Amino acid sequence: MRLANDRENYGLVAILLHWLVALVIYGLFGLGIWMRDLGYYDPWYQLGPWWHKGIGVMLFFVFVLRLAWRFITPRPDHLPTHKPYERWAASLVHWLFYLLILIVMISGYLITTADGRSLEVFDWFEIPATLSGIDGQEDIAGKIHLYLAWGIVLLSLLHTLAALKHHFFDHDRSLKRMLGI
Repeated sequence: MRLANDRENYGLVAILLHWLVALVIYGLFGLGIWMRDLGYYDPWYQLGPWWHKGIGVMLFFVFVLRLAWRFITPRPDHLPTHKPYERWAASLVHWLFYLLILIVMISGYLITTADGRSLEVFDWFEIPATLSGIDGQEDIAGKIHLYLAWGIVLLSLLHTLAALKHHFFDHDRSLKRMLGI
């Protein structure tokens, strides 16, 4: 398998970045939902957010790498069997993913830095608060973070259903290309 994409198939780098981002997003989503119900005296009350924020920042770097890779290496062509509306929908869904993921990351940063404190990343480094002190910043950013995270999950379910439709009903290579088969 090639590292880079070609006109027919995704390369190993694109495949690994796709699945890594997907798994990490689902993991962060589950952790985020679970953290909301933790009590103050729960040992994970501090540890859960520490992991969530640290992994979220690391995901940001992977996300930037994924976007850069998308622009550096050509995306495989649509399959000839793909209808024009499917091509349009696929493009729309992918750009929506990028937009929603970016906004969720920014909103997470705004939640964490709302009180003016830096965002600590695994005790490795800090990202300073650049925008803070806005009335209700933490609550507004929190709602955006939650609702758009749900939006990403729902959009990913639609994305999954489309991949399964292509595989089981259209019998094309769409899913196999992203599995590296």
